[in-house]
Amino acid sequence: MATGNYGVVRPSDVSSEDVQIFYNYSSTRQASVTGLIELDAESLLTDVVSNSVVNGLQQNLAGFKNLTLPSDTFGAIGIYNMVIRPREITTTIVDCGVLSSTPEIKGIVLRVDDLPTNLSVDNALIGFRIEYFDENGKINNLFRIVTSSGRVEPVNQNLNNTTQKAIRYRYTDVGDLIFCTLTPTSSPIGLPNKIPFIGTPNQTITVTNTYFDPIHLEIDMVEHDAQTLSYALYGNQSKSIQDGIYTIYDNNNLIYKQFNLFEIQDNNNNPLYEAREVRVNIDQNKNFTNIFTNT
Repeated sequence: MATGNYGVVRPSDVSSEDVQIFYNYSSTRQASVTGLIELDAESLLTDVVSNSVVNGLQQNLAGFKNLTLPSDTFGAIGIYNMVIRPREITTTIVDCGVLSSTPEIKGIVLRVDDLPTNLSVDNALIGFRIEYFDENGKINNLFRIVTSSGRVEPVNQNLNNTTQKAIRYRYTDVGDLIFCTLTPTSSPIGLPNKIPFIGTPNQTITVTNTYFDPIHLEIDMVEHDAQTLSYALYGNQSKSIQDGIYTIYDNNNLIYKQFNLFEIQDNNNNPLYEAREVRVNIDQNKNFTNIFTNT
């Protein structure tokens, strides 16, 4: 039976600063592939403007971006693999502690200076993914999700139980630390003394937004496509009888390609081959207007 819920997948409200773009290049599918190179996502991604106006402001079309491929990077013929993913921020856990007002709430503490400015405001990290590293590198398939984040400052408390830490944290608007609660952090019902791992002080982590799924694009840059092939098959053409220059025009009747047509003969001037050679220096006198207005 249907529950009446539909349309639960919504377009992502993502800005270019939330995105990382990487690419590599290979001249052919058999050639070795270079390592991934990061591009400047903020210069390559632009918003798509919609027709919607709310409160007098033109709205952007959520979930869509214009992607510009610079010719100086993607100008060579070959295969480009591009990865577009949520931005990862590598940082270090300052401490794992509790709040002074509610010591049952555990979380990790990060430095404000290690995060972009837009992520240092209250609850800006909700939904972000935390992944952990140890001395062997990234710990596979271990991650936690941030459920709240806010600026805090450390405070000392007198505790009756000397096994507990005296330094705890309280929320403030001017703190230089951020306290993040994660899920899961509560003990399983069957194992009340088992506390889920949320990290350790000075441990390296990555903080990643979950606004969209990573995207892989394969871009095949070729010399000819269906349109340019149609110029040779169906476009206007001319062949100069005197100098053997063969010219192909595009859809706008501009010179697309030129060739030299000639015969290769033996020592007795007997024809052996008919040949066609691409011209490097285009003869602009063979433009469409000059040729077809003189006929």
